[in-house]
Amino acid sequence: MTGVRVALAGSTGSIGTQTLEVLAAEPDRFELTALGASGSRPDLLVEQALAFRPKVVAVADPSVAAELAERLPACDVRAGPDALASLAGEADVIVNGVVGFAGLPVTLAALEAGRRLALANKESLIAAGPVVQQARRTPGAELVPVDSEHGAIHQCLRANYNVARVARLVLTASGGPFRGRRREELASVTVEDALAHPTWNMGPKITVDSSTLMNKGLEVIEAYELFGTPAGSLGAGVSLEDIEVVVHPQSIVHSMVEFTDATTIAQLSLPDMRLPIGYALAYPDRIVTPFGRLDWRRATRLEFEPPDLDAFPCLRLAYEAARVGGTAPAWLNAANEVAVEAFLDRRLRWIDIPGLLESALDRHDGARAGSIDEVVEADRRARQVARNLIGGNHPGPPSPRTSEPT
Repeated sequence: MTGVRVALAGSTGSIGTQTLEVLAAEPDRFELTALGASGSRPDLLVEQALAFRPKVVAVADPSVAAELAERLPACDVRAGPDALASLAGEADVIVNGVVGFAGLPVTLAALEAGRRLALANKESLIAAGPVVQQARRTPGAELVPVDSEHGAIHQCLRANYNVARVARLVLTASGGPFRGRRREELASVTVEDALAHPTWNMGPKITVDSSTLMNKGLEVIEAYELFGTPAGSLGAGVSLEDIEVVVHPQSIVHSMVEFTDATTIAQLSLPDMRLPIGYALAYPDRIVTPFGRLDWRRATRLEFEPPDLDAFPCLRLAYEAARVGGTAPAWLNAANEVAVEAFLDRRLRWIDIPGLLESALDRHDGARAGSIDEVVEADRRARQVARNLIGGNHPGPPSPRTSEPT
């Protein structure tokens, strides 16, 4: 078999399973050479390996390595904390679908190996932006985002090759399951309520983040790192104030770029993550399978409205962390992971997530993010702060602020 060699980290999650669907749709174009996951779903991992027959299977949890080796005798089974990162040497394109801060080693390994990184793990870029920016400058390294919003911006920017003509980036947000509700109406939100996303099928962590608009806040930071001034010559030069968010409940317009002549270029499709995954795999070409095709004969409304920062203050907190810089985004991201886990475990109310994050961010120690060790330490300290806040009862609502996110 010949074609683009693909390594997939996080194969048993939502992004991973959809990546495999893209590969299966175009088997003559892509070859899956390596597969990896946390190890929490070994049966699915084995099923995937038998279907695609990669040369390497990696698992972060060493306790399941022996079982995998027995069931997959034709594969090189790797296990342990560095196993997923080791996949970077096995392919032309590495898809990072690992959830949370745990995806950082995969991101760095792919870029430092001079490979193309199809990045679905926004947390690694958010938490370790300065470190990742350095790795992006490795000869041969290339970062193509898999998030629908950032994949859309990546496509829109190709409409004009003079970055000086980029005026604004506009990220769209579905608004999640609670769009239109006032703050006082959200006090009784349950886990089941938060997981009932109206348009996207995602994993529980990202779905909860979408319900609080923290997902959109993290995407603002990610957009700033990908396309803004921190990226230097690799970006489009926009400032944080040039990145805006609008709520678009239909999830048809995935994001937009406004140029200096007031032209706005948008990317539209039905909400289907296989489209940005396929774009990242085939770039600078495109796949031929029409995931997300729209039927323009059926008119649909395209609505846009500003986000409600009183009901959903997590978006404001993300802008604040981005303005502080250093390890502040890592601090906020780590505290949010702890908060979401506590909410899913029913140890923290949904309405108390923003207050906990604000209290945690107020305790940020101002550390810089010049090395991976500094980022890891900030992540550790923020998690401990968040756990202490949860253990000391819920932190209450965030303080009222009237400033807009931009």
